[in-house]
Amino acid sequence: MEAGYLLVARFAKPHGLKGEATVFVLTDRPAEIFVPGRVLTPVDEAGQPLGPDLTLERARPYHRRWLLKFAGLDERSALEGWPTQRAFGVPTATIADDRDTRLYEYEVPGATVLVDGEVVGTARGLLPVPGGQVLVMEREGREVLVPFRPPILVRTDRTRREIEIDPPPGLLEP
Repeated sequence: MEAGYLLVARFAKPHGLKGEATVFVLTDRPAEIFVPGRVLTPVDEAGQPLGPDLTLERARPYHRRWLLKFAGLDERSALEGWPTQRAFGVPTATIADDRDTRLYEYEVPGATVLVDGEVVGTARGLLPVPGGQVLVMEREGREVLVPFRPPILVRTDRTRREIEIDPPPGLLEP
């Protein structure tokens, strides 16, 4: 079952005194998503809504993150009670899907992980780390962390729910 919302940002912390939020970007098209008037919905990891919608008043890149200002939240104190890592999504129907076979983050858990066409494990999820993400994979009853970027990430297939990797020697060994 496809989630109703695509995760596009994760709250990091308040910024300044006028109600801006620093967020980690979870989309490869932030300039298209973070535009004034866009409605973001607090969502869980499965992409299901958790709270009332928030309308973007303004947004701008800030170092490796983005600063978002939501309408009606005009003071830092309005954001200080937010849980760290609160996720925000947009309805999947509002986003053009021109990504071919790439997986959304909520589609990764349960995907089959392959090396040279052979099944080597099952994906449990993605873990944010400095510099990107790692794939958390279960292999022969143990957890293996695999960098989730090229050249180790070879391809993903959304239809088949497959992730093909080319791990360096020894990465998958016990």
